[in-house]
Amino acid sequence: MVSGADRVTRARAALATVTDPELPPLTIADLGILRDVVADGEGVEVLITPTYSGCPAMVEITAAIRAALAEAGIAPARVRTVLAPAWTTDWLSAEGRQKLSAAGIAPPTRQPPRCPRCASPATELLSAFGATACKALWRCTACREPFDAFKCH
Repeated sequence: MVSGADRVTRARAALATVTDPELPPLTIADLGILRDVVADGEGVEVLITPTYSGCPAMVEITAAIRAALAEAGIAPARVRTVLAPAWTTDWLSAEGRQKLSAAGIAPPTRQPPRCPRCASPATELLSAFGATACKALWRCTACREPFDAFKCH
């Protein structure tokens, strides 16, 4: 018989493979949307918080969580969406912020973002809307390259 703590450890390892479909370099743990994993009877319950209440990626993320847990032999698995407290970019891990920069996306900041390609602080906002609702489009005036910047929430 597998203890609840062992099941949770195995579930967390399986969930480390689940990435965000809109930001594939980042796992759901990097993003901070994976809130908790708890033993639930013979299975586990996974608590997730969307980056915003209308995030269309949550259906796909939930399916990926169920698939990862099933592949790890963890069943039953329940996924519960937790809306309060609301997700904030403060929940992004340090590794997640590094992965964003490596992918050419400026991590969230309360200041104008630095260019993720050349690190110049000489940047300008082109559009408050980027490729996804959680990003804005900026341009570096030093290297002249456009880039997405993750919005602060």
